[in-house]
Amino acid sequence: MNTHAAMPDQCPALVLNADFRPLSYYPLSLWCWQDAVKAVFLDRVNIVSEYERCVRSSTFEMRLPSVVSLKTYVKPALYPAFTRFNVFLRDRFTCQYCGHKHDLTFDHLVPRARGGMTRWDNVVTACSPCNLRKGSDMPDKAGMRPMQHPYRPTVFELHRNGRLFPPNYLHDSWMDYLYWDTELDP
Repeated sequence: MNTHAAMPDQCPALVLNADFRPLSYYPLSLWCWQDAVKAVFLDRVNIVSEYERCVRSSTFEMRLPSVVSLKTYVKPALYPAFTRFNVFLRDRFTCQYCGHKHDLTFDHLVPRARGGMTRWDNVVTACSPCNLRKGSDMPDKAGMRPMQHPYRPTVFELHRNGRLFPPNYLHDSWMDYLYWDTELDP
């Protein structure tokens, strides 16, 4: 038995929409075992797959769900919220000036000091050294043009990019529903 099946706390359930697609890829849509069991008893989900691990009470025993699907379809939003994390995900956790993947922050193409707004079409992922080098200059003056023009991504684009960064732990029972592919086109 692996360590993830040994303790109930280490048995999260992958949550699928009613169409059997994950609610989210990055972060992966997971519920703790207590929330999954509660949803089963409230008849809000179907159990798709189970762990070997059981939980028991004095009158009841059940195997912990490893994959559940919602009984009611949740329509995904077309556009995600603007967050620092979502900007990084849109830009695939890569500095848009030099290509480095460490010490990331975000940069305003039109600097805030020059009236630039914090929104999808004006912000790119930048490593700290590039962000400091550009400072409050415009991209052309700094000689720093981003590899990709900033844009407002769809949820589907973020899901596609999220699949490029699978979590450290994926239970075998989840694999049929995730379609991890590190060879996706840029």
